[in-house]
Amino acid sequence: MANDNSTLELVTRPTEGSRAVRRLRREGRVPGVLYGGGKDPVGFHVDSRELRAAMASASAVIEVKIDGAKATPAVLKEAQRHPVRGEVTHIDLLRVRLDEAITAIVPIELLNTEEAAGTKLGGILEQITREVNVEALPTAIPESITHDVEAMEIGDTLLLEAIAAPEGVKLLDDLHETVVATMSAPRLQSQAEESEIEAETEVVGEESSSADSDEA
Repeated sequence: MANDNSTLELVTRPTEGSRAVRRLRREGRVPGVLYGGGKDPVGFHVDSRELRAAMASASAVIEVKIDGAKATPAVLKEAQRHPVRGEVTHIDLLRVRLDEAITAIVPIELLNTEEAAGTKLGGILEQITREVNVEALPTAIPESITHDVEAMEIGDTLLLEAIAAPEGVKLLDDLHETVVATMSAPRLQSQAEESEIEAETEVVGEESSSADSDEA
């Protein structure tokens, strides 16, 4: 949870074609749209370096200034990235009130995966759910929700109900049905595959022996 908000200086941009957008990106600017708060959407562009710094901040709330006007709190709703380079190519920001709860998507981070009891015995920990929907005040939205899986053993299933959300954060997904992670025993599968390979090898060997006999 963050207490200090990042600030972004936004510059309004008219609705233009793709050529203008490409020019902005070449100049190190990222186009975007600010909407919500009962106001009309506003197209803008922002310095890519300042945007990276704001997105790297632990704060979910970003103070934005449009053309130097008074700052207003907003949250990042969506960021489009280049499929190869990974850089942000477009963002959507949503105006918020700091005294009203909002919904957001927050990643789940599993701790001590290599130290888990099942992992030490050769089991494989698979994270099924990596993000959850939460509701909280904008300033209470966590960067991530963590859970220690050191006690997970082979055959265990981690459900969302076992994960404790930070204070002031409500989990919106089904607590009893959402599977976060499983600990499986791959050795059983490996043995089955080895048996199949051995059987195929025996068949090939028999065919080779038969062929040699025929030639003789």
